[in-house]
Amino acid sequence: MNLQAFADLLASHGLRLLPGSAAVPVDVLVQLPDATIVRFTARGTALRLRHYAPEALTSIVIAAECGCGDHHPQTGPNRITLSSYAVPLAERVLDGELLFGWTHHEAGSLRLADAATHFFTLLETLEPTRTLVGVA
Repeated sequence: MNLQAFADLLASHGLRLLPGSAAVPVDVLVQLPDATIVRFTARGTALRLRHYAPEALTSIVIAAECGCGDHHPQTGPNRITLSSYAVPLAERVLDGELLFGWTHHEAGSLRLADAATHFFTLLETLEPTRTLVGVA
């Protein structure tokens, strides 16, 4: 599964994949229907979902390589990311060592297709009253 396929899967649940997400290692930003943001990561032996307020998102400008203006524009593209000051409203973690017997970096080696199931599992535990929109 590539990021576009994952974005389509999220869209079918009323969710939106945000730019700056990566499939390898899994590190995705997703906007929920209420405009809040979740960041899902797979690192080491842990799968982690952190929930943030909408204002936790920020945009940074990536500086051009030389910045002189002769060869490249002085400013580069914008990148959406979480603010370094963002504090999660909630966090859910799957401990791969405890649940699956992982010992090193198995979570970081997961493909997006394999991690997607864990994303939805963690999302369901985030808020019991949250309902995902399904496509019939």
